[in-house]
Amino acid sequence: MKVLISADIEGIAGVFHPEQTRSGNGEYEAARRWMTLEANAAIEGAFAGGATQVWVNDSHGGFRNLLPDLLDSRAQVVLGKPRTLGMMAGLEYGAALVFMIGYHAMSQTRGILAHTINSFAFARVSLNGEEVGEAGLYGALAEEYGAQVALLSGDDVFANETAPRFPGARFVVTKSATGHASGVTQSPASARAAIESAACEVVQHHVANGHPSQATRGAAKPVECELRVQTSALADLFCQWPTITRVDAVTLRFGAASAEHAVRMLNCLSAMSFMLR
Repeated sequence: MKVLISADIEGIAGVFHPEQTRSGNGEYEAARRWMTLEANAAIEGAFAGGATQVWVNDSHGGFRNLLPDLLDSRAQVVLGKPRTLGMMAGLEYGAALVFMIGYHAMSQTRGILAHTINSFAFARVSLNGEEVGEAGLYGALAEEYGAQVALLSGDDVFANETAPRFPGARFVVTKSATGHASGVTQSPASARAAIESAACEVVQHHVANGHPSQATRGAAKPVECELRVQTSALADLFCQWPTITRVDAVTLRFGAASAEHAVRMLNCLSAMSFMLR
C-alpha cells in the first residue's frame, strides 16, 4: 500500500500565531519540530498498518520546514518549490492513499490561521460552484490521480467544513478554535498518539478490504474556477493573464482542463501576487 502524507503547519497542535508559521524566530523552530513529529506519527502509523512505501510532502510556505533527520528513515521526503503538483507532489509515484496532516480551514472562516493558499491575495476559491479550501482543492487533484483522501488532521472548524467533502475519511481534531489565533489544543504528544493510531487503522482497513495498493489515474474532467481576491489591484494584475475573465472588481473566473490545471493556475497567480506586496 503506497501512501502520500501532505503536511502543513497551521493545523498542528500548539500552533496559533502567524509568527509560529514564519521562519527566522524561535517560535517557528518549535512549531516546525511539532510539524515534523506529527508527520512522523502518520508515517509510523502507516507502516504499522501495512504500508509498503510512504512519501511525506512538506506543504507549508516555501516547502522546506520539515526536519528530515527526525522522520522515520523508511519514508521519502518531498521538499522545495516550485513543483508542479504543489502540496500533492508525490502523487506521481502512484500513492493509493493520501493523508492531510496539520491542515487548516478555508479563508474567511473562524478556523485557526484560516486561509486558502495565499492570505494576502485570495479571499475565496470555488470549483464548479463549490467553495473550497486547500483540502478541497488538493483533494480534487488527488482524486484525479486515483488516490483516496483517507486521513486528515487539524482544528475543529477544518474538520467540520471538510468532512462532507470526504465521506468515510478519518479525522483527528488536534485543537478547537475560539478565534483566528486562539483556541484550546491537545498536547503535541497526545495529538501525535492519535494521528499514529488513526493512520495505522486506516491503512489496515484498506489492506484488509483488498483496496488497490497503487493508484491508477483516470480521465480528467474540465472545471470552472471562480476566485475572489483581496483587492481590485490584485484583480488588475491577475487579469493580465489572457484566459481570465473579470466578473466584478474583485472576482475572477477561468476554466481549466482539470483540477490539476486549476491548482497550477492558482499557484501561478499566488506567485504573481508577490509583485504587489
